[in-house]
Amino acid sequence: MNKRAAVLCAAAAVVAGTVTAVPAGASPSHPAAPVLAPAPAATAKLAWKSCGVTDRPKLQCASLKVPLDHARPSGRQITLALSRVRHTAQRYQGPLLVNPGGPGGQGLSLAAFGASALPKAVSAQYDVIGFDPRGVGRSTPALNCRPGHFAAVRPDSVPLTEAADRANLERARSFAEACGKKYADVLPHIDTLDAVRDMDAIRAAVGAERLNYFGYSYGTYLGAVYAKLYPHRVRRLVLDSVVDPTGVWYEDNLTQDLAFNDRHRALMAWIAKYDKTYKLGSDPEEVESKWYAMRAALARKPAGGKVGASELEDTFVPGGYYNGYWPHLAEAFAAYVNASDAGPLVEAYQNFAAVDAAGDNGYSVYTAVQCRDSSWPGDWDEWRSDNWSVYAKAPFMTWNNAWYNAPCAFWPTRSRGPVNVANGDLPPALLFQATNDAATPFEGGATVHALLRGSSLVVEEGGQNHGITLSGNACLDKHLAAYLTDGAVPRGSGEADAVCPAQPDPEPLDSKVAQRSAHGSTLHGLLGFRG
Repeated sequence: MNKRAAVLCAAAAVVAGTVTAVPAGASPSHPAAPVLAPAPAATAKLAWKSCGVTDRPKLQCASLKVPLDHARPSGRQITLALSRVRHTAQRYQGPLLVNPGGPGGQGLSLAAFGASALPKAVSAQYDVIGFDPRGVGRSTPALNCRPGHFAAVRPDSVPLTEAADRANLERARSFAEACGKKYADVLPHIDTLDAVRDMDAIRAAVGAERLNYFGYSYGTYLGAVYAKLYPHRVRRLVLDSVVDPTGVWYEDNLTQDLAFNDRHRALMAWIAKYDKTYKLGSDPEEVESKWYAMRAALARKPAGGKVGASELEDTFVPGGYYNGYWPHLAEAFAAYVNASDAGPLVEAYQNFAAVDAAGDNGYSVYTAVQCRDSSWPGDWDEWRSDNWSVYAKAPFMTWNNAWYNAPCAFWPTRSRGPVNVANGDLPPALLFQATNDAATPFEGGATVHALLRGSSLVVEEGGQNHGITLSGNACLDKHLAAYLTDGAVPRGSGEADAVCPAQPDPEPLDSKVAQRSAHGSTLHGLLGFRG
């Protein structure tokens, strides 16, 4: 679940500030919270200053030093990059910490997006705070284990030959070895539990007794683990597109493969629906057959020397996260098949899948966190057996996903066990889940709803996307706004406490109908892919 690739609507870059001023002392307006131990005297203080982003003049940046090893608070320090949009309303409800997922997702720009996408009357009551988690982006040290690991053209992801299997295994092993050599002292401290302790350091540094938190994707697991460690420091908790904590992380990835195959087939059916536009056939199975024929052709001769079979999969994976990308993917597909024109396909690869230095950093943190968070099979024969079994049902991205996670079979640091996030000590939490989400299938939302006593689950019925609030669905956003305003949550008698209809599918780019909401495309650019 990692941020990966260039996006159509890039967010403005922000620059981290420096350390040294007194934290704000404003108190959130909320009922009396349990008395907590005071923050340590050594708690770092923040010097907020303008990020210097012209189109976000209110966005401020700072940096915070935290221990590399929280068990040794006086030991080596690392730096977290923070961003903030300050509250402007007289009623102040405290910090709202936001996270885009990953692991490895850069979070600085999400503060500006969240503050602008929420109703002004709501966001004005919070200091909306983004952060690059340890190892990520502008936080230091920022990991980059093996630059160019995703340079095209990679071996075919489907290991039909011994040579392909051997080449992919060597790539995975080499990445793990490179990470171990470069960051031997850091890797034992790049994981969810350490990131959660960093979050509590942010809470202390801004002078808040309790934290409001809003996380997407992997950020939902991050939030649930924070709530497990610090239940009495949670004020409000929003989890959107919820990770299944009972499958962290090996089983979750196998489950993803099945769901992404369904979404890919939904794209094929959508293209068939618009046969007059794309001329790829009106039968979804015919369209799908042409897609796999395209894949086979690219395995023999990569388009533009850049898009082979594995890169084609990378290019279409984002369509499983957000159907607003479907028209662009369909046009590239049609141009290649109908006109032997590889240009649009290469362009789509560059827009959606090409990995730059930021992507290398994100993947390095992704592997570091996932490999450290939980145990993975050490015997590659187990991986091979499981993935061939899933591939038989879901060929679209099973092996692509397997190699993406394969460094965990060779990871140089010991794994922790996953956290049992079951919790009966929280105020009501609010969960959002689409029924057809591929990256975090519906069962994750239902599971966490059952594990967090008193939580409420809002379901987007028929929803296909990953990251569904602040993405154009007014029904979902109404529940979010009510919760952030006064803590109100819906209460229902079934599995879901409230149900919202899904947004309509996109239409071809030449249609006069609006293709995507501005918020939707911007949000999914910030969340990235594999995240």
